[in-house]
Amino acid sequence: MSLFRPPAGVLLALAGLVSGAAVHASPEESPFFEDMPTVLSASRLPEPLHEAPGAVTVLDRDFIRATGYRDVARLLRLVPGMQVGQERGHAQWVTYHGLGSDYPTEIQVLIDGRSVFAPSSFGGVNWSGLPLTVEEIERIEVVRGTNSNAYGANAFLGVVNIITRHSRQDPGGHVEANAGTHRIGDLAAAWAGGDERIGVRLSAAALNDDGFGSLFDGRHTGLVSLRSDLRASTRDELTLRAGFADQRRDLGYPDSVFGNNAQRTSTTHNGTLHLIWRHTDGPDEEWMASLYRNHESGVDRWNASAPPAYPSVPLDRNVSSMRTNAEFQHRFALGPSTRLVWGLEGRRDETDADTLFAGLRPPGFELYRAFSNLAWHATPAWQINLGALLEKSPDTAAQFIPRAFVNWQASATDTFRAGYARAWEQRNLFDRYGDVRAYDPVSRALLAWPYMPNPAARVPKVDTLELGYLGRFRALDATVDVRLFNERIADFVIREVIDPPMPVALPLRTSRFVNLPTPVVLRGVETQWRLRPARDTELLINHTLIDRRADDATVTKRTAPYVASLTWLQQYGGGWSSTASLLRMGPLAGGYGFVPGCDYAARAYTTVDLRLARRFTRGGRQIEVALNGINLGAPHQEIADRSEQCLPAHLGTPVNPASPMGWLSLAVAL
Repeated sequence: MSLFRPPAGVLLALAGLVSGAAVHASPEESPFFEDMPTVLSASRLPEPLHEAPGAVTVLDRDFIRATGYRDVARLLRLVPGMQVGQERGHAQWVTYHGLGSDYPTEIQVLIDGRSVFAPSSFGGVNWSGLPLTVEEIERIEVVRGTNSNAYGANAFLGVVNIITRHSRQDPGGHVEANAGTHRIGDLAAAWAGGDERIGVRLSAAALNDDGFGSLFDGRHTGLVSLRSDLRASTRDELTLRAGFADQRRDLGYPDSVFGNNAQRTSTTHNGTLHLIWRHTDGPDEEWMASLYRNHESGVDRWNASAPPAYPSVPLDRNVSSMRTNAEFQHRFALGPSTRLVWGLEGRRDETDADTLFAGLRPPGFELYRAFSNLAWHATPAWQINLGALLEKSPDTAAQFIPRAFVNWQASATDTFRAGYARAWEQRNLFDRYGDVRAYDPVSRALLAWPYMPNPAARVPKVDTLELGYLGRFRALDATVDVRLFNERIADFVIREVIDPPMPVALPLRTSRFVNLPTPVVLRGVETQWRLRPARDTELLINHTLIDRRADDATVTKRTAPYVASLTWLQQYGGGWSSTASLLRMGPLAGGYGFVPGCDYAARAYTTVDLRLARRFTRGGRQIEVALNGINLGAPHQEIADRSEQCLPAHLGTPVNPASPMGWLSLAVAL
């Protein structure tokens, strides 16, 4: 495709350059930029949004609450450039600019700075099993663009940082219940209390539904999370965050080939402990150390079959993983116009999954990082951000990850930015060592060898060039953010069919992970508008166009060429409010979807989410009642299961369409 018509945001940004450059105002004189939120995730330095080295979208608590969404992943649909889809009710596929594998690892996902990437063999994020409730989120910062120089390899294309509420915010209790179609039945409760020295916030939830209804995809999630903040002195604070999630999910299809993805119920358990110490010597200096440990285990087993010779062949994806991570950082001012943050990080992952690694235990994975970011106000209008990270793991050479950005505040309402960044992507254990074989349980004869290892596969690398604009148009009370990008990815990983070293042909094809010999290039433009055309009306408009270039056509289909969304938030009298979101997603083939002869992408679709709510007070308690609906409008499919989709019985008909879902919610502040 070609970017033949730049969106209105680009044209207005250029107009702002012409009109705004003639009237310069320093940051201290700008009433507009005084209202900009301070973000932490772009450089590890707290910076006003217009000084951040890159594009950052902030979803604050009020906006999150207004959507009524039951999970975090659905919120990310309303961020420019994000491409999100569901293969089933509890399976979220979340990437920035697409390209993701079956378990995407191209964006780093954090909770209070702690990575929630699964330490298990596949990596990725279990979005429906995160150990936190939506209610305890203070805000979500999404860094749209390469940010590995701040957070390492998995920030390959961006960062999602979920920041929870301080334990001393809004003391008291909160109870919320949801009930609706598809047997939706949720119950969540939270309590916060303490004094000026110590605060405690305890949250618990049980989330239940039957998924899309047409699939075997019900889920039950139970979770408990704790955050406690201790002010040990006027300069020292300790934060403890602990979380545990227990989940049961229905998986599979009744007619999968040889029962390779048969219907079954899996269970997962996820427990984490995170301790943070902060020592503050003043507004411009802070020392921080953190330690976290995460344990994840899962049981996912079923029986395949190839009658009459092999009526029952046991398969499983059982896994147990442990991650230990330690980090130290120091932030301080080098002078009145220069600030610096530097730090060290070490991580160790251990995984045990017999069936996924041919009965062998893969080696423990260790990773070490040293990072630094500098922000320098060369003049009141010009800021330079420089960053570098050095990362080393046992099976790869040391990787140097640089970033350089320049931000120019051309006027009181216009800021321009330009930058370059490089990143490397660490491959997960399964990509490197995955070795899956199926045996006759009696004779131990090899029946299938679907995955072979390729530890020699090289680590992908991306070079990103970015131009951006952030400004306000006072007549509309509007803020606009424009990002133009060029992302060139070398050694992109794909799956290829190979012939295993066997004297006898096997009934199923074998594959392994290899590097694409030519680069993948994504270039395009993102626009985000926030408008307040009236006092009680807010509009959020996002638009993304991506020109995808790769020699392999199946790779380009893993990125949707366009995404657009419109969210309308309206306040009425008497405590009434409404939220409506309209999403248009281009055609997308999520994940590898490796099935020989099946090159399938879900068609473009449009979907609508609606919420109508009323807040009122009874007996001194604040109550909110809301009616919520998602996936409204025409039926659509978001991410296809290609193995199932390409069966003759399903050709031409989406096998896993997303179902409209509605529920009534009741929230009471105690």
